Amino acid sequence: MKRFIEGEDRNQSTLFPECLEDYIAEDNPVRVIDVFVDELDLGQLGFGRVEPKITGRPAYHPSMLLKLYIYAYLNRVQSSRRIEREAQRNVELMWLTERLTPDHKTISDFRKDNNKAVRGVCREFVVLCRRLNLFAQALVVIDGSKFKAVNNRDKNFTRAKMKRRLAQVEASLDSYFEQLEQADREESAIADAKTVNLKDKIATLKQEMARLSALDVQMQGAPDKQVSLTDPDARSMKSRGNGIVGYNVQTAVDAEHHLIVAHEVTNKGSDRSQLSPMAIQAREAMDTEDLTVIADAGYFKNKEILSCHEAGIIANVPKPDTSGKKAKGMFRKQDFRYVPDKDEYRCPANESLIWRMTSEENGLTLHRYWSTHCETCSLKTQCTTGKERRVTRWEHEVILEAMQDRLDCDPEIMRVRRQTVEHPYGTLKGWMGSTHFLTRTLSRVSTEMSLQVLAYNLKRVMNILGVKPLIQAIQA
Repeated sequence: MKRFIEGEDRNQSTLFPECLEDYIAEDNPVRVIDVFVDELDLGQLGFGRVEPKITGRPAYHPSMLLKLYIYAYLNRVQSSRRIEREAQRNVELMWLTERLTPDHKTISDFRKDNNKAVRGVCREFVVLCRRLNLFAQALVVIDGSKFKAVNNRDKNFTRAKMKRRLAQVEASLDSYFEQLEQADREESAIADAKTVNLKDKIATLKQEMARLSALDVQMQGAPDKQVSLTDPDARSMKSRGNGIVGYNVQTAVDAEHHLIVAHEVTNKGSDRSQLSPMAIQAREAMDTEDLTVIADAGYFKNKEILSCHEAGIIANVPKPDTSGKKAKGMFRKQDFRYVPDKDEYRCPANESLIWRMTSEENGLTLHRYWSTHCETCSLKTQCTTGKERRVTRWEHEVILEAMQDRLDCDPEIMRVRRQTVEHPYGTLKGWMGSTHFLTRTLSRVSTEMSLQVLAYNLKRVMNILGVKPLIQAIQA
């Protein structure tokens, strides 16, 4: 064969480097992993078997297994069996683990048995980023995204799914019983075979009905009226209009370098109650007194915004417009101006809506305002279809008004939100593939996500600072 690039003879003797160190360049990311783990106090973080037992077979040191996992997740390898194969053939891993090749069971058990410790390692890297002054802006964006769990949608039951499934089984039984009656009226060998086949199907459906009835009892006993068979902690959630059985992962992302400063895995489909917990976690991780957080309208909840305010955190969350009055061409609450000195509202007709009553609803103290001139007002058809237009004001409404003023003065702030938080989620889901999580139950899934976040942050900082400067910072 001529005019092609030719390879070397497979029988040709080759002089490889004398040691593994010669294979690993000075700026290879694997050196960062090695130095970072060696600088950790694994015992203080909570890793087991840091001190070897006197008797029994010697165990692998947890630092070696931790290095193995960080390297694997950094290179998009999450399965313990695939990690086992990589340890046997990957030269970088041979250098990192000093040619140790643990089996997949040992690798899997390490991740399972060190849930809190792995989260501690993730926090330690955030502390390192803080030391490197990578969080100078004190501005984070909070968002949540749905990740698939190891649980098929057919093995998750809600009240609606259970009702629909039982109706399908009952309809099938009615249909088979009708076919059975028709077969009984016929006298032939074919009819006899058909009867036997139908009776088998009916027996199978009755077993399914009994199984569903037992699951229904279990589901009704659950706090959220939902049960998952494969992963008991996974929950059915809405995700961009489609249903997904999985987890809702919350992250707080630094607006300057797109580093994930805090994260939490939940099995609650809504983001409403996640704003203040994530904001407080982010502030503790960044070790700052002044923090500004941005979130989308899905996080708007009066109590959560008040909690951020009381904690000294500036929240910027747009209020969702759930009123249908604008579509009908009617005045909205924004068209009524509050006058603090008089504690009253001024309507578009320049009439005063004065305080009439105070009530408690869902733990909120609400004040009601209305006017007695609505019946004779010329703008009444644009305002209300009732006797008078009533305006409700929360006792801490001034906090919401100040937040809305900040959003109005800086409309680009929501563009910052989208540009900041979508990047990490896109990267993580790309790394994890279509199956997303591989483990089951909330605690193990949290460990898996911590490893993903650690790998993401590690790669980001290496891209920002470079490998050698990062190694020097870790050793400093």
